[in-house]
Amino acid sequence: MAIGDILELRVERLAAGGSGVARADGKAVFTDFAAPQDLIRARVVEERENFARAEIVKIMEGSSLRVQPLCPYFGTCGGCAWQHLEYGAQTEAKTAMLADAFQRIGGFAITPPIRTISSPPYGYRNRIQFHRVAKRRADISPVGFKRRGEDTVLPIDDCPIAASRIRTALAARELVPPVQVDRFNVYAHGDLLLAEGATERGIVEIRGKKLRIDVRGFFQSNATALEYLLDELMSAARSADPELRAADLYCGVGTFAAFLSDIFPRIDLVERDKTALALACENVRGHGIRHFAISDDEWARMGSKGEQEGYGFAVVDPPRAGLSTGLRNRLARMKVGTLGYVSCDPATLARDAKELAAAGYELRSLTCYDFYPQTPHIEAFAVFGSPRP
Repeated sequence: MAIGDILELRVERLAAGGSGVARADGKAVFTDFAAPQDLIRARVVEERENFARAEIVKIMEGSSLRVQPLCPYFGTCGGCAWQHLEYGAQTEAKTAMLADAFQRIGGFAITPPIRTISSPPYGYRNRIQFHRVAKRRADISPVGFKRRGEDTVLPIDDCPIAASRIRTALAARELVPPVQVDRFNVYAHGDLLLAEGATERGIVEIRGKKLRIDVRGFFQSNATALEYLLDELMSAARSADPELRAADLYCGVGTFAAFLSDIFPRIDLVERDKTALALACENVRGHGIRHFAISDDEWARMGSKGEQEGYGFAVVDPPRAGLSTGLRNRLARMKVGTLGYVSCDPATLARDAKELAAAGYELRSLTCYDFYPQTPHIEAFAVFGSPRP
């Protein structure tokens, strides 16, 4: 096999990055925009010792899982990778990827049955980052997304995965990049529209609670999926002892703590972003609420009364890198009745789950949340029981 070779491939499955996987000459061949069961001709564009990458030249037999993409920019835009796939096939693939991560990385021979929570396939995305179009013209949109595989910006007038208020703003060309900024965030929910350089703060209502957010900081991008996640989070929290303190680590603007405060009068909130923590102070109030503007490692090194008495419930929502070593070690020695782990990367979740299990935690449930339909991105929620004595 060499670069430039034309291969005839039967696609077997989808890989974690979203590509279709086939086999040729004893190695895996990854091809974008393929579907399981496709028979394709593909040109090799990268060749390594253990794998190769190819691009589709012709679809000989199209899979029954293929559908017509809704977006006219699909394939050129660097965003969605799976609009050519039937939505059920997307969620099935994500569930399989999550299970594979726990078996291969986490070492779990058996996991609890994985539930999969779907989302509206389109019109779901409340928070989006746009890029400035370099040479503005009156006849094209001033904003867009990066082209696939390039560093240039593709002007767009619509985005079918975006919330309706964002689509309206795109069509009307209301979205204008702030001065001297190449990329900027936009958030919309209902009639609310926030954008960097314009209205940057506002109140969003999630499951009946009003939360103050800042569009420049992190907030979950799919409000519908977030509400489903909150339902499961609260169900897990209700099994914990409300007399004990709770903890919301990587708390952001305090979304989880705002709901947990209905059960736990005493909560520790930990967040290194001081702007986000200031909003958390507004969103979660009470005499038993403590705020820590420190990193996960700093908190792990710091002793607290909460650790001495034991936490009834703790939720962690780390970045893609997962828990720091220091925090994993602290959780291993703490008395946490129930631990909820919100993850945006199955690989690091599985790695951390392996360490938590070694410390005596029991994996009680595992749920795959489809926060990002039309993409291979996976969110998951794992619930762990307290360490064995």
